[in-house]
Parts: sequence; C-alpha cells; structure tokens
Amino acid sequence: MISQRAPHKVFYGWWIVVASFLTALYVGGAVFYGFTAFFEPIIEEMGWSHTQLSLAASLRGLEIGILSPFIGFLVDRVGPRKVIFAGVLTTAVSLVLLSYATSLIMFYSAFALMAVGTSASTVTVMLTAIANWFRRKMGLASGMAIAGFGFSGLLVPVIVRLIDLYDWRQTMIILAIGMIVLILPLSLVFRHRPEEYGYFPDGQAEGLPIPLPGSGSSATAEDGLNVRQALRSRTFWRLALARMYLMITMMTIITHVMPYLKSVGINRATSSLVATALPLTSIIGRMSFGWLGDKMNQRLVAAASFVMISSGVFFFANVSSAQVWVLVPCIALLGVGYGGTNSILPVMARKHFGRARFGSVYGLMEGIGALGSIVGPTLGGWAYDNWGSYRLVWLLLAGLAVVAVISVATIAPARGRGNR
Repeated sequence: MISQRAPHKVFYGWWIVVASFLTALYVGGAVFYGFTAFFEPIIEEMGWSHTQLSLAASLRGLEIGILSPFIGFLVDRVGPRKVIFAGVLTTAVSLVLLSYATSLIMFYSAFALMAVGTSASTVTVMLTAIANWFRRKMGLASGMAIAGFGFSGLLVPVIVRLIDLYDWRQTMIILAIGMIVLILPLSLVFRHRPEEYGYFPDGQAEGLPIPLPGSGSSATAEDGLNVRQALRSRTFWRLALARMYLMITMMTIITHVMPYLKSVGINRATSSLVATALPLTSIIGRMSFGWLGDKMNQRLVAAASFVMISSGVFFFANVSSAQVWVLVPCIALLGVGYGGTNSILPVMARKHFGRARFGSVYGLMEGIGALGSIVGPTLGGWAYDNWGSYRLVWLLLAGLAVVAVISVATIAPARGRGNR
C-alpha cells in the first residue's frame, strides 16, 4: 500500500513543473524567440535572402513535425529524463555548429540537428511528464511549466546585446555553454510516472496499491485512447488543425517580427522590445487560460484564445512608424491569446485521450500541427522578397483563425475517459 506522505512535503510533481519552466525559459529564448535577433546580422554578413534564411526555420518545423510522434512514443517508453538529457546536449552541439556555418548547407544542417534537440527537450516531453503527474490540476501545472516560454522573451534583449558586443557567431557559442551549464542538470529532476515513486497524480493518495514490479498490474493507471483510437477520433483532428493554425501564425511572427518592424520604419531597439514583450505577455494567457481550463468549458476557453490571436494579428498588419501605438493592443491580444492556446490545447488532449498513451498521442498531434511552421516562415520571407511587404501575409493569417475557432468550438464533450 502507499505510504502516507508528510502533509507539509511538496508534491514532487511541482519540482518537475519548476524544471520544465526553467528549461522552457532558456531553450525558448536561445532557440525560438532569439532567432529573430540573429536574422539581420546573418543576412548582412552572409548575403542570403529573407527567403533563404526563413527556410531554415521551416526546415526545423518540418523535422519537429516528423520527430514529435517518435519523441512522444519514446517518452511513454523510457520516461522524460533520458530524452531531455539527450535533447539538451544535441541542442548545445547544434548551436556550436551554427556558429561555424559558412554556407547555407552547413546552416540548414545545423538547424536540422537543432530540431532534433529541441524536439527532445521541450513541449511534447514536458507536457507528457506533467500529464503523468497531474490530473485535476493539469491546467494550472502545464500553464506554469510553459510560462517559461513566456519568460524566455527576457533573453531576446540579452541576445541582441551579446550580438552587439561580440557578433552572432560568438553569441551562439555563449548560448551553447549556457545550455550545458544551466539546463543539462535540470534534466535529472524529471521522472516518469508517479506510481513508480509512491505517488498518485496531484499527490493525492487514492487508496489503491502500487503495482509491484513485474506484476503486470495496472490498477493505478488511468484509462485512455491509444494512437490508433485517437486517429479515428474527430476530436484529435480538430485539435491538430487548431494546433497547425497556431504554429503557422506564431512561427511566422516570431521569425519575422524584427525584420518586419524594421521594414515599416520601427528601429531595432523598439523591435527588440516587441520581440521581448510578446512572449512575456503570453505568460498571462499561459497561466490564466490553463487555470480556466480546469474550471470552465474548455471549448469556449480555446475558442476565445484563437479570437484574440486573430485580432492581434490584424493589429500587427497595421503597424507603421506613424502608428506605433497599434503595437499596444497587438501585443496584448496576440501575447495573451498565444499563451492561452498553448495552455488549453494540452489540457483538452489530456481530458479526451487520458494519460496512458498521452506522449504518443500528443506527440502525433504536435507533429501534425508543426507542419504549419514549415509553410509560415518561408511564406513570410517569400512575400517580403517579392512584394517588399508582409502585410498581406498577416491579413491572411488573421482571417484563417476562423478555421481554428470552429475546430475547437465544435469538439464533442468528453465522456470522462481521460478524467478517471
């Protein structure tokens, strides 16, 4: 039987949340949000076009899309610790290789390796670990964990400053060293299923015995759909479609925010602040929408987040040097909606599909959604190279939000399978 834990002892699942938060903060800043700061310096030195450089981000999205299902399956089998450890090491190596890139082939190859590392050390792995350790409080726990991606915006001005002090190549190496020294030890905090350590999800003893090693007992495991069953579910495809819209929109904006603002007359210092503010304001959405998902109708919460994204993108399309104030509602709506969507979609997946195969199912959903990040950044770069403007791309993405809103709003209520 489960041994009773001291009531004052912090449930270990919250330490996994803290480790996830810190890992997301650093990897998000160094790899995702920070890339926009490297955009112009790389183009100036290498002479590549916006389309060519944007293609690197798209290739990363393609590889993440391919890898996410495999990563989810791997986490279900071996647990998150080994996967994240290997992912952090691989990401650090890719940053070093990027710093030595002298051709597009070398640059693309290093970015492909980066995709392997980030796939193994971020969203799918973290959310699978949290889905195993939390049930009733998953919205709050996942919101706190991925809030690290929001705080990672604080690294953007640091990266800009490092590039100004040194150059983009030296900055890559500095980020790689930080990855090894600061983040690699955090991978050791992660653990697989709580039953293996004398806990139940949420830290609540449910009066059920822990399965003995080799007994084959699954008395403490929650029911859930396997991958084949999930693929037959309309809910899965609606969530995947919504995730795809989120990825195509946000990866385009995150990649091009600084070059876009420069193209409409906004200086680099202000552009850096905007690139920082977007993930920071997403913290509000990540925390509040995750909590709301535990308390309210999740379909309505998700639909509201996509409406906010659409409105924010519309404001983004109308920014100019004469209308800098438009950035205020843009950042507020886009940031909160983006963060809210990232929190609520995993909670919905946990509710509908359970945790028995959450890593495999969510990894597949994440992989399908990541296909959107292949099209978005390249489309943005191509539009600027050929039209000299990003505006039509932003208006298109603002309108496409209706697809995501309808997708999540029409999901049938869960029948309790994933909540047991």
